Amino acid sequence: MGKIMRDRRHKNSVSVFSVAVPALLLFAIGGVLSAKVGLLDDLDASVDTRVEAPVTVTIEPRRMEYRAEGHFIKNGFAVDAPLVDATLSKPFRIMKYQVSRTDYQRCVEAGACEKGEPAASLGNDTPMTGVNYTDASNYAAWLTEKTGEVWRLPTDRQWAFAAGRKFPDDALGIDGSKDNPALRWLADYERESTRQKSKNPMPQASGTFGENEFGVADLDGNVWEWTQTCHRRVTVGENGEVLKEAPACGIYVVDGKHRASMSFFIRDPKSGGCAVGVPPDNLGFRLVRDDRWYAKMLYAFERRFPGAV
Repeated sequence: MGKIMRDRRHKNSVSVFSVAVPALLLFAIGGVLSAKVGLLDDLDASVDTRVEAPVTVTIEPRRMEYRAEGHFIKNGFAVDAPLVDATLSKPFRIMKYQVSRTDYQRCVEAGACEKGEPAASLGNDTPMTGVNYTDASNYAAWLTEKTGEVWRLPTDRQWAFAAGRKFPDDALGIDGSKDNPALRWLADYERESTRQKSKNPMPQASGTFGENEFGVADLDGNVWEWTQTCHRRVTVGENGEVLKEAPACGIYVVDGKHRASMSFFIRDPKSGGCAVGVPPDNLGFRLVRDDRWYAKMLYAFERRFPGAV
């Protein structure tokens, strides 16, 4: 028995060693290359102390159950997405508020961001809306270069953990592949009709919709937020096993009062481009700070060699 346990420990250590060593060598080589070609020089040189980093909230590690993202199909009929039991192993920081019109305008004035869709009679303290996925990504790159901290759009998973109890559950509770398909269609129609009756779709001042239990503001307001998670269509079997998954990068998940999926170039959600369901009232965004020890090197590599990662 002792020999067997020693063999198992040796096997596990070899397995970990075989993964860890190549990874360390890769990043060591990356570090040397960074120094050789000056990958980090541009980032260091562009820091502007006049641009303050946004106020953030720390989301601490925990477990959470939420609906998986995607359009799920079983036996040719739409079904509720399965519940995911997820674990956040490391904390992350997310902006307390959505990016405001004032903040975004600084990026426009610097020539790093497009103006976005015009919005009349909106104050500077309202969230920036009328922006597409590319606009939001460009702002993240500008903020990264001005603060020296790496900022990115959140993943749908990060957004779910940040939203906490305010993360929506879009389940209808009706299995179209087993129940009368018309029942699910009618329930979906009623829900979508209710969503279309927004009382006031105009963006409101930051903080209007309150904070969740973690101090993150306006999660269930009338501004949906871009994520970096691609929409997907998933075919599942009788027991929920995934039979086929077709990601559609170019269409991204946007989170808010309900999930939606939008084409990357859409600024006005009511103009079309919504993959599933009722489109959001407005499109905006907030960012997460990438605190991984290699984040700056990875960001600089992505900027210098687009599409390589």
